[in-house]
Amino acid sequence: MEQFLIDNTARYRDLVSAHNLKARTESLNTTLDAAPDNDITIAARIRPLLDDEVESGQVEGVLLRPGSGGTVDLHEMRRPVKPTAPLTLSSSSYAVDRVFGPESTSDDIYARLVRPLVPWAWSGGVSTLFAYGQTGSGKTFTVSALECLIAQTLFSSELEGDRDVFISVIELAGKSAFDLLSSRKPVSILEDSFGSTHFAGASDVRVGSADALLAQIEAAAAFRRTEPTLKNATSSRSHAICKIRLVNRALPQADEGVLYLVDLAGSEAARDKAAHSAERMKEAREINTSLSVLKDCIRGRASVDITAPNNKPGYVPFRQSPLTRVLKHVFDPAAERACKTLVVACINPSFLDVGASKSTLRYGALLKGTPPKPQVVKYDPARPSSWDNAQLRSWVGKSSGTPAVDAAILAPTETGKQLLSLPAPEFITRCLKTPGVSAEQAHAFQSKFWGMHIDSARAVVFKKSSGKSTPTPNGADGDVGADSNDGVKAINGYMDKLSQGLCSADADPERSSQPFKTRLRPGMVVSWSPPEGLRGVPHLPGRNLAILLAPAGDGEYTCGMVAPAVLPGAFEVFVWQQFPAAVDRMIAEVILEYDVGSRYYYETV
Repeated sequence: MEQFLIDNTARYRDLVSAHNLKARTESLNTTLDAAPDNDITIAARIRPLLDDEVESGQVEGVLLRPGSGGTVDLHEMRRPVKPTAPLTLSSSSYAVDRVFGPESTSDDIYARLVRPLVPWAWSGGVSTLFAYGQTGSGKTFTVSALECLIAQTLFSSELEGDRDVFISVIELAGKSAFDLLSSRKPVSILEDSFGSTHFAGASDVRVGSADALLAQIEAAAAFRRTEPTLKNATSSRSHAICKIRLVNRALPQADEGVLYLVDLAGSEAARDKAAHSAERMKEAREINTSLSVLKDCIRGRASVDITAPNNKPGYVPFRQSPLTRVLKHVFDPAAERACKTLVVACINPSFLDVGASKSTLRYGALLKGTPPKPQVVKYDPARPSSWDNAQLRSWVGKSSGTPAVDAAILAPTETGKQLLSLPAPEFITRCLKTPGVSAEQAHAFQSKFWGMHIDSARAVVFKKSSGKSTPTPNGADGDVGADSNDGVKAINGYMDKLSQGLCSADADPERSSQPFKTRLRPGMVVSWSPPEGLRGVPHLPGRNLAILLAPAGDGEYTCGMVAPAVLPGAFEVFVWQQFPAAVDRMIAEVILEYDVGSRYYYETV
């Protein structure tokens, strides 16, 4: 069949030119594709024909449609059954978010799609880049070039703040995992008690410069398994996963940012595997199986909007393959980490490989999916995901404590839903840019904001199950409620929480403007400085908290111990562990709020 196509190259070119003229005319009144989805972007890169391909008479059969930003046309010439019948052209088209033609460079791909992934991971989110396609289509070339550009950005002045950068490089071959930074030492894929997947025993190397980062990547590439195939003399026979961790030393309790760069093994068509040995055939089956599971996982993850409480989580089969099990946090609908994913489909343009290119693009088109219809969300003062930027800024100014967080810095353009998607470390970092805002206040405000979102999500679920509603404390109709006869109280709103005893704040909000030492009372929580060497008085590293129980005379209060809990940012109260605390050693009031679900206290503002 290949020789038949080469013999009829002239006819093929004529048919393709006629089709392209028609397609160009039809696309004059079309516009470029809309901006890709924020969470998952599907791109295609068509590499140029290689010199040996041109010398053998091959021509391009995969073309970017003129005038469109994301449509690819593929042309296959059909061999007629009757020798006298004319040759025909079978053309098809596929749409993704963005297509880069043979003239595009890796710099173009980086500037348009990859660059936003770096600050997202820098701010505490999870960014992932996948490159997949037929063997010999340029996956490793693309990923290697992007790795160089990412390394330069990580150690440039473009990103604000300091991060400790760590790198791990893992190879997945079948069901086995190897550490490429430690001479292919076997490692285990394990899941901890919190559901996170880890490589037990893998190297985690700290690097201090772009050159050091690239040196580790090059060292890992030397140990990656490759084998000659019909399509590529150095075909990758395994998946390579480069994991870059970004640790924010200024926020030690915050989640670390993670950047995954995944160079997948090349898929092969049946004719490419005809001369394979039994071992190569087994490898090809394992590769194609893992790629199929990866497709199902990305499709499932892309269809879930975790900020919309109405949506039921979809099924994502990430446990069916070691590759997707490693990247579980990217695909799991229940994952709380903010993730952004870029999938780059690498395409061989030769007309001899249109069948394989079609499969690759079909894969990408399926991943792109159908965008959901935009829904008009009615404003609800108790539901942050319904707020526009003006409503969000107004709430921030009134509810972020003293001093108030600068809403213009925290949310210059974001809506409530977009701010909920912002990684927690970035939220806290923006809060700290307001003069006078402490780290404790920033953490407490972030917890308060997310607490409102969680409460409103529970409220929507309760409303659907009960069909009842109760006015919110501010007089607006809320999403949640049931009458007191059912024994269920509304959980939204500040005053409701006070009435249920879930918050240590003063029941009279007007008193909060007075100095806290003039309104000391049993039940107030304060930060204080315990004296050194006094027996029976706990002295914890960092901030010490105490709950006031009763006046003890002589400027002292009998207090109960408040200590950090096992969950980050949580506290436990031990009223039976009592000690005296002098009023002049008390520093500030700390407002704690009880969370029924976790049974811990959390600081709020």
